[in-house]
Amino acid sequence: MSAEESERSRLPFEPNKKRPKPAKSQSKPSAQLKTSEGQASKQPPYTKEEMTIPQIVSQRMIRRVAGFCGIPTALGITTLVVSYLLAIYSDITLPPIAVLLVNMGLFGLGVLGITYGVLSASWDEERVGSLLGLGEFSTNWGRMVAVWRETRQKKV
Repeated sequence: MSAEESERSRLPFEPNKKRPKPAKSQSKPSAQLKTSEGQASKQPPYTKEEMTIPQIVSQRMIRRVAGFCGIPTALGITTLVVSYLLAIYSDITLPPIAVLLVNMGLFGLGVLGITYGVLSASWDEERVGSLLGLGEFSTNWGRMVAVWRETRQKKV
């Protein structure tokens, strides 16, 4: 990936990696004098404001997680209640393994819905994104995989 492509795929709220380091303030001269010249001060590379997800993007993620996780989880709870009511008040008896597998499947979809809800939300503050978020998911998944590869290459 070239530097131009990397810059275009950067998140709107992602800190700029080529940012110059801020000048050291003189607010704590006694602490700075105590450190030896060989030790670098342990200042985080980015401020909290640069690292936080904008509120509009986080609310968009929460709405999507509520939908993609909440619906399968609610259906899983509902199938437990319905299977219990069918066993008690009617002659229909469902095999326990079928109830277990359906519930495991629905709760598993709920867990996957958390990840899909976050990754399918548009991470651009100005763009809402589509209803299902398939395009946003592929874009955000690609960004995430690129960061994983970059991190793995730095460690090697």
